[in-house]
Amino acid sequence: MEVRARVAELLGREPMGEFAVVVWSTSGDPAVLRNAPLLPDGTPMPTLFWLCDPAIRSAIGTLESQGGVREAEAAVGLDAVRIAHDHYAAVRDAALADDHVGPRPTGGVGGTREGVKCLHAHYAHWLAGGADPVGEWVDVQLRERGLMPSDAPVRIQP
Repeated sequence: MEVRARVAELLGREPMGEFAVVVWSTSGDPAVLRNAPLLPDGTPMPTLFWLCDPAIRSAIGTLESQGGVREAEAAVGLDAVRIAHDHYAAVRDAALADDHVGPRPTGGVGGTREGVKCLHAHYAHWLAGGADPVGEWVDVQLRERGLMPSDAPVRIQP
């Protein structure tokens, strides 16, 4: 099956823009996408790394429903979260053409400017090799709580 079609199947919708698969699950499915910083119509795409593995998305959804966002923020600390946001934004912004004029993506992980909004976005960033302590915290929690799927993707080493 063609990769874009498989990603659409995993997401339950067509991807909105250009992307590359940067992390694969051990079963061979796409797990993390690296999105272009702009959609084809020029709309900014703040979410650079997108988790498309449904089993991991579901497991993280369970973690979030158990208070994981607040737990992660407290465990990691706002200073470390801010550094992760800054790193993410710098990587995303570096993908824009030097001569780009017009709207630009803003914020850090998942477009957030401060704190933790979405564990999925932090985990995708971490899996893709990003320096993201929230994503690392998510990985530990999924394993400790028995939520990690058996065909979980393997982190890219930075």
